[in-house]
Amino acid sequence: MGFVKAFGLAPIEQLSNSISEFAGVGWLLAFLFFFVAGIALVARTDQWYIFALVAVLLSTALIVNNWGDAKFGSIANVIVLAGALIGYGTSSYYKLYQKEVKSGLSHTITLPEHLLTEADLFNLPEPVAKYIRYTGFVGKPKVHSFKIEFTGKIRKSEQSPWMPFTSEQYNFMDASTRLFFMKAVMKGLPVAGFHCFKNGDAYMDIRLLSLFKVMYQSGKEMGIAETVTFFNDMCCMAPATLIDKRIKWLETKDNRVKATFTNNGITVSAELVFNGKGELVNFISGDRFAAVDNVMQQTPWSTPLKEYRKIDGFTLATGADTIYHYPEGDLCYGTFNLDHIGYNI
Repeated sequence: MGFVKAFGLAPIEQLSNSISEFAGVGWLLAFLFFFVAGIALVARTDQWYIFALVAVLLSTALIVNNWGDAKFGSIANVIVLAGALIGYGTSSYYKLYQKEVKSGLSHTITLPEHLLTEADLFNLPEPVAKYIRYTGFVGKPKVHSFKIEFTGKIRKSEQSPWMPFTSEQYNFMDASTRLFFMKAVMKGLPVAGFHCFKNGDAYMDIRLLSLFKVMYQSGKEMGIAETVTFFNDMCCMAPATLIDKRIKWLETKDNRVKATFTNNGITVSAELVFNGKGELVNFISGDRFAAVDNVMQQTPWSTPLKEYRKIDGFTLATGADTIYHYPEGDLCYGTFNLDHIGYNI
């Protein structure tokens, strides 16, 4: 409207003050920046907030200069500014994750490619070897890294509401690295979480609006807990990695196999439960930690698996729950749905 009035293109009775052509060009530029920001946001471009911030700054200067007619535009500007700040926080926080991913990928470029053969399965317990065959990894390249995309929901306790989430994750076997980035919604507000595990050292950083830390955990207990999770990923999402020499197979009874996984001086144990078809249906460990009254305590943990189907060329479980088994009862705190997986990215 400011541009139209400034150049006399049409009568604009809502604007009582005169507007110079210079200011009219400013109003047009503000509109264009808002428009581009909107398109970029719909297109899920991470840098949309840059256009929005420029638009808000330019628009605010013009509103102040024409306060009588345009003052109510400041309300819209405050709303857009809040969204842009959240966009900035999300983008900058996600870049921390991307930096770690880039570092991990740089070390996989020169890794040789060898096929997984029946000879590689020779010393494995039969349920484990059957599982690797069933999922379709024999005759395919051995796995040294993988990328996973999940959707699902999580909660803190039985009384807490479920929070929908999307996540992206990279695992690098030789570097013993797991990088997990999650975007969730809590009470209508965006929450982001970054789990970083690198060769036994780990931290978890949860942020409201990607700006304000609401939970941060690190230390020895986190290192052990994330070692369990790293081993769980190998078992559930990358069966081909179960030929890893860091795994010791201890006992096999029917379709239940006990194993330990040792990495950088940390040893964790788990029981793998299979069905007659060769599917892994549960992973159970007593070595993972949970925060009980703000104190990290080892708590039995399991991830029952379901809905095996062909996905991205392999037969994998596409659904899983994460359950803590507390003395007072079980808590299912997460459900995961596998959307995509890729190996040796």
